[in-house]
Amino acid sequence: MSWYVYILRCGDGTLYTGITDDIPRRLAAHRSGKGAKYTRGRGPLKLAYAEEVPDKSAALRREAAIKKLSRAEKEKLIERAKK
Repeated sequence: MSWYVYILRCGDGTLYTGITDDIPRRLAAHRSGKGAKYTRGRGPLKLAYAEEVPDKSAALRREAAIKKLSRAEKEKLIERAKK
């Protein structure tokens, strides 16, 4: 089963990074207020980036690495993925 690391762009301009094994389900949970506490009240939420990784352990490691990036570095990651 594949896992994903994703970045959401919140309505207030902030970025949220998380992991999931089902992006549509997780995005729906965030949008309904049942996702992460951070994203509640910060809508609309837009999926800005997603990266497939082989397993949950790899997803957790990659999430931690992305969270250590500066905002500018996260924006570059998002832009590179669009190309």
